[in-house]
Amino acid sequence: MRVKTTRASRLVLLLASTALAPLSGMQSALAADVPPAAPAGPDSTGNDTLAEILVTAQKRSENLQNVPISLQALGAATLEQHQVQSFDDYAKQLPSVSFQSFGPGQSQLFFRGISSGGDGLPFGALPTSGFYLDEIPVTTIGSLLDVHIYDVARVEALSGPQGTLYGASSLSGTLRIITNKPDTSKFSAGYDVQGTRFDKGSLGGTIEGFVNIPLSDRAAVRIVGYDEHDGGYIDNTYHQRTYQSPHTLDDGTVVNSPITVDNSKFVKKNFNDVDTYGGRVALGIDLDDDWTVTPQVIAQHQRSNGSFLYDPKAGDLQVHDYAPERNIDKWYQAALTIEGKVWDWDVLYSGGYMQRSIDTHADYSYYTVAYDAYPNYGYFTNSMGKQIDPTQYYYGHQDLTKQSHELRFSSPAANRWRVTAGLFYQEQTNQFQANYYAPGYGSSQQGSPVYEDDIFLTNVHIVDRDYAVFSQASYDILPSVTLTGGVRGFIADNTLTGFSGFASDAAKAGCVTPFPSLNSCSYLKKSFNDSGETHKLNVTWQIDPDRMVYATYSTGYRPGGNNRRAAVEPYGSDTLDNYELGWKTTWFDQKLRFNGAVYYEEWNNLQYALVALNSGSVTNIYNAGDARVYGVETDITWAVTRSLTLSASGAFNDARLTTDFCAIGANSNPDCASGIIAAPKGTRLPVQPRIKFNTTARYEFLLGEVDSFVQGSLNHQTSTRSFLGTTADDLVGDSPGFTTVDVSMGGKIGNTTAEFYIQNLFDERGGLTRNTFSAPEISGQYARIYPTKPRLFGVKFGQKF
Repeated sequence: MRVKTTRASRLVLLLASTALAPLSGMQSALAADVPPAAPAGPDSTGNDTLAEILVTAQKRSENLQNVPISLQALGAATLEQHQVQSFDDYAKQLPSVSFQSFGPGQSQLFFRGISSGGDGLPFGALPTSGFYLDEIPVTTIGSLLDVHIYDVARVEALSGPQGTLYGASSLSGTLRIITNKPDTSKFSAGYDVQGTRFDKGSLGGTIEGFVNIPLSDRAAVRIVGYDEHDGGYIDNTYHQRTYQSPHTLDDGTVVNSPITVDNSKFVKKNFNDVDTYGGRVALGIDLDDDWTVTPQVIAQHQRSNGSFLYDPKAGDLQVHDYAPERNIDKWYQAALTIEGKVWDWDVLYSGGYMQRSIDTHADYSYYTVAYDAYPNYGYFTNSMGKQIDPTQYYYGHQDLTKQSHELRFSSPAANRWRVTAGLFYQEQTNQFQANYYAPGYGSSQQGSPVYEDDIFLTNVHIVDRDYAVFSQASYDILPSVTLTGGVRGFIADNTLTGFSGFASDAAKAGCVTPFPSLNSCSYLKKSFNDSGETHKLNVTWQIDPDRMVYATYSTGYRPGGNNRRAAVEPYGSDTLDNYELGWKTTWFDQKLRFNGAVYYEEWNNLQYALVALNSGSVTNIYNAGDARVYGVETDITWAVTRSLTLSASGAFNDARLTTDFCAIGANSNPDCASGIIAAPKGTRLPVQPRIKFNTTARYEFLLGEVDSFVQGSLNHQTSTRSFLGTTADDLVGDSPGFTTVDVSMGGKIGNTTAEFYIQNLFDERGGLTRNTFSAPEISGQYARIYPTKPRLFGVKFGQKF
């Protein structure tokens, strides 16, 4: 009963959003006024010219072709045509984007190869890339928010540092999801239903719906709901392992006490299924002709089971896991946007508050396997003298909050002088608890202070604050030449309190009573403060109405922070200098669009995660040295005819160290004097392939009364380095390049659409990243692969009213 009740309750919002859809049958005139979604190719008038794309990347609504930054926008039509529902789906459409992932809601995003491979730790460095929902930053300390994509206007990917207008963590770029807003002009509604099946996995399905209701000529509400089940495709298969459990006798002799265990109670086929449900409610109110207020609430609940990385030693899409595995990611965001005018200046306030809760249960047994060679590490007996299974489990819990406030003023866009200026504040917190435990371990420690069955535990409270004032101004030197300059001053104030270490040390320090609040624990009290500025200078030449070139020098920054080990000093901010030449062009009477940029970037004092083997094998963050990136990124769309559209986008990034990175010394800090190099000068930066591109051909035709289409897409990327450190990468290995193909076909009659699609047509087992749950220096030989999804069949049906 509980499952049925829970699933029914999650559909309430969705049913509310679709219940009014049948009313449109009585409003045929109104329904007839609903325009179709703007296509990626020829425009909606039937001309064989490309549709204009409006973006707000520079905090103004502008034609993409007039924005002098490297920007790729995936509009609503493109998102639908590629069946985009999650981060993985749209990331493969963005060549300058790379990522690491452990599964849904557990990804880290990078632009242009600006990655050292150690991001994503809840207690670690902030991301190198910013992430926004509409006007509100939702960049979090740990993993990227995996927002379900439905009723979304577009996804904007801003490559390169965006420090002037976007600030902290927009070091390498910024990703923005722009939702559809309430519309007072007309009623509209729609729903989509689809079913899927992995060729080597199980069934899935999605139901989505929206409704836009004008409440008056000055107010409207937009409601969106969705419920998605993704089938699994990875099997946890039966396995036995024997721990040698070496230990020291009273006379100093080291002996083994082998113990054999198996994973029979966790064996399951297709065990990595995902359930995601949520919705959005936005209210748009025009207070008068100049002022609009838009409050919005978005909420999502996602539960993913099993492992999304497979073990090639176990077999194709198989693992041998010895613990329960799931990740439950719940969040909501309340946002308020107020837009208006003071005289002829635009004024905007945007504020948001987000709460996010993440519970992660994972197998940590390969850490036990790796340490089985060390005497006394994995030998436990209970009070009866019976040996205990030493297999370690992991449980992590994060309570995150984030609030932000921005007040922005913009002068009239038609002026020769144009200025955007404002104030910004954000605060994000994370109450993070991590338990590394072996069931029954507590009973084996008679007389020793421990907390329950924990061997190692972390319980810290992190607060990161960012204050900023910013301004960006443009001046038309000539009607065709514009000079733009910007600056952002910032103050970062980050703190970390709590405990991280062996459970016995926590008990001795009084850090487990009370637990997990740690109000009485003063083991860790760390702070990091920094201030500075980031800036931008741009020159744009509008050669003619269809062709523009620009040159940009821009900088970005990422605040430093605190390490969880008591003896390890805080790490400082890192910065990025970007030198870029770009172009935005259309040709042949708006039939062909060709945009691109070439760039050189210098990454200074970069933050790098290293394992201090002499400090409890704990990962710490250090400012290790410098790196650089040479790159090119382009995208092209060609309306060959009214029926045929070809598009392609690609990026080349050569990202390497320019200094040696030293290994950790006895003082738990990088020690260059030792002569031991963690990563030598010239080492490729991890995760980003040198080349990544995608191409799509779409042919639309009339088949009887059906507006039909066929589409094919090819996605390719070259090999990627897994880890920056030489030892870690040698153990884990690099990910080879791969190519995948997606196809789809379908049609539309009136307001009804249907399509059939196959993703990864040839079932290519591409490896997006390789990773280990514990530090790769410890268990790298047991690395797993995060694969492209296996071949997926899908059918989709939808209606708009």
